[in-house]
Amino acid sequence: MTHTKTTRQVKALGLCSGGLDSMLAALLLKDQGIDVTWISFETPFFDAYAAKKASRQIGIPLIVEDITDAYMEMMKAPRAGFGKNMNPCMDCHTLMFARAGAVMMEMGADFLFSGEVVGQRPKSQTKNSLRYVEKNSGFDGLILRPLSAGILPETIVEQKGLVDRSRLLSINGRSRKPQAALAEKYGIMEYPSPAGGCLLTDKGFSQRLRDLLYVQKTQNKTQLHLLKHGRHFRLDNLSKLVVGRKKTENKRIMDLYDPDTHIRLRCTHLPGPDALVFGQTDEKALRLAATITAGYTKAPAGALTKITIFQKQGIREMEVVTPESGAFHDLLIQRP
Repeated sequence: MTHTKTTRQVKALGLCSGGLDSMLAALLLKDQGIDVTWISFETPFFDAYAAKKASRQIGIPLIVEDITDAYMEMMKAPRAGFGKNMNPCMDCHTLMFARAGAVMMEMGADFLFSGEVVGQRPKSQTKNSLRYVEKNSGFDGLILRPLSAGILPETIVEQKGLVDRSRLLSINGRSRKPQAALAEKYGIMEYPSPAGGCLLTDKGFSQRLRDLLYVQKTQNKTQLHLLKHGRHFRLDNLSKLVVGRKKTENKRIMDLYDPDTHIRLRCTHLPGPDALVFGQTDEKALRLAATITAGYTKAPAGALTKITIFQKQGIREMEVVTPESGAFHDLLIQRP
């Protein structure tokens, strides 16, 4: 084993999900006097909210970066394929480590780390999958998993003596008891459950995403964010309707509203939802959208309802017959 003596403090950049494992991995390295920084990534499918909270909680500096463009490019053809739904877990982790590695080099850090535990997740945290990520990230030998390092091959980081391997752990499997005990030792009383927050593992959301990518054939970032809100109706192959379900959701939809690219629909004389149409929309599709929107107002079935249409060209009203409840259920794209 070759040890490299250095007069400066060793620096490490860790991928942070915001969960307990991320916190423990960082604290184990801090105990060795290592200067630890976190990085967390955002896309329309997951955010850095939990990572920001963990950063405030235990005082680890955090870098947050949006990787949507690179992520959607990867989603076109993930080398290891998708999981049960639209989750490309192994290639997702590969992309994150590749980008984290670039940041590591920019900031002059020595290695990367994560809170991954061998055997905790059946697809993305087996020894083979961890090795796949390491080989394909471009940073082979520079990725340390402090919680399971003792049962993984020795990394270049350990061989160089940048980290004391004997002070790392050998956690294996799905039991959370070792982490809970360590959390108590460090005084960590609050942390999220390990369920994960990636929408790509959700069946309903994945159906919406497939529709957007393969029917609408777009990767527009705003439309990706809209997948998280409202009822989604496929009007035809070129256009789609999103209808809010409640007041808070209407606000989220309107926060994403772009008057230059979306058509807004709303009944202005009765309580009802905000609705957006996007895509190439003809008059037939727009009338269908207005009819569906009327069905979620307080108007009784069969009544004539005026829907106000806000287009780039101007504002107008369209009168439609209010449909029976569930009349257009066949056009509904599965909700998350």
